[in-house]
Amino acid sequence: MVVCRMTLMVCKTKRSKIEKKTKWWKLKKEECCEEFRQKLRQALGGQVVLPDDWETTADVIRETGRKVLGVSSGRRKEDKETWWWNEEVQDSSQRKRLAKKKWDMDWTEENRQEYKELQHRVKREVSKAKQKAYDELYTRLDTREGEKDLYRLARQRDRDRKDVQQVRVIKDRDGRVLTSEESVQRRWKEYFEELMNEGNEREKRVEGVNSVEQKVDKIRKDEVRKALKRMKSGKAVGPDDIPVEIWKCLGEAAVEFLASLFIRVLESERMPEEWRRSVLVPIFKNKGDVQSCSNYRG
Repeated sequence: MVVCRMTLMVCKTKRSKIEKKTKWWKLKKEECCEEFRQKLRQALGGQVVLPDDWETTADVIRETGRKVLGVSSGRRKEDKETWWWNEEVQDSSQRKRLAKKKWDMDWTEENRQEYKELQHRVKREVSKAKQKAYDELYTRLDTREGEKDLYRLARQRDRDRKDVQQVRVIKDRDGRVLTSEESVQRRWKEYFEELMNEGNEREKRVEGVNSVEQKVDKIRKDEVRKALKRMKSGKAVGPDDIPVEIWKCLGEAAVEFLASLFIRVLESERMPEEWRRSVLVPIFKNKGDVQSCSNYRG
């Protein structure tokens, strides 16, 4: 008979970094937009004109946005179609959870019946909420907002079908599986550096063409105004975390600031350092090994 004493250590699961985002989408409401303008004016000491410096203006805009519009929790959304969720469903679900807890603590027939009744009520509320949400979606399909909802549903179902977002590991160049976040990031960096800098045959540059240098006209305010009008709202923000909704909300103040800023960039041939950063997102090609970097486009 062999007796031994063992000490087992369980490795803690490392949680992914939570990224909280400003709720810029609230600017669709005019009252939120007006409040943002007022708070921004206060943050600038009562000035109507935005500061010439990009870094100063961007910092004030981001800080005001966080205070006025709030930030998201940063928790990853569940892979479920919960866009139809409403307060009635939330209330019924909470009551059902409390009834279940009560029944678990005291197995009486009365508690069981209460839980079963609330269970049926939640199912009815969910059915009604879904039907109402779909009816509203059908009536809005011809609008831009309805089109966004439809595409969002289609993308979610496509992700659920492929389940690619669940992949947290990748293989190195020798086929070994990498599991730590640091090693996976290093592999992606290595892969894209090789991909972007390898000596593939490029389109040959035509030599001997005379170049014509001429003075570039200054960017006019009406050009900026037209460009902002053409830009679509609801798009993902870049590394600067400032969406187009901000400039549309600020109106002429934004037009004057952007026109002046673009002119300075052209004349100085230098852009803000923040504009030089970008985010590269790997997108699976829907074929081959999902853990192989070569089966992704960026």
